[in-house]
Amino acid sequence: QVQLVESGGGSVQAGGSLRLSCAPSGYAYIRHSMAWFRQVPGKEREGVAVIYIGGSNTDYADSVKGRFTISRDDAANTVYLQMNSLKPEDTAMYYCAADLRYGGIWYLPTDFVYWGQGTQVTVSS
Repeated sequence: QVQLVESGGGSVQAGGSLRLSCAPSGYAYIRHSMAWFRQVPGKEREGVAVIYIGGSNTDYADSVKGRFTISRDDAANTVYLQMNSLKPEDTAMYYCAADLRYGGIWYLPTDFVYWGQGTQVTVSS
């Protein structure tokens, strides 16, 4: 069973930056498409960014394009989300997800197999 552990969340003022990290625990190595989602209370979980196996292909939600960058370090078994120019509307719990089902759609939470517990990001104006 793969368990994902997120870190790097926190509080920042608008315009600031944070970098989130996600790594599996209890698993020697993982090769999957991996993604970041976010969720605010009362709303559905939203796909933020995905990075596919190999790391050369990525995709982003329109709301974060040009501000967020997803990357992976397979040697370190870690995926990152660099978040720049943060806005108050980026405030959410951020979740790491891994293993996109075959034929799945990256921004659908139901199409990922493994999840982390989340890390809170709060952006103040």
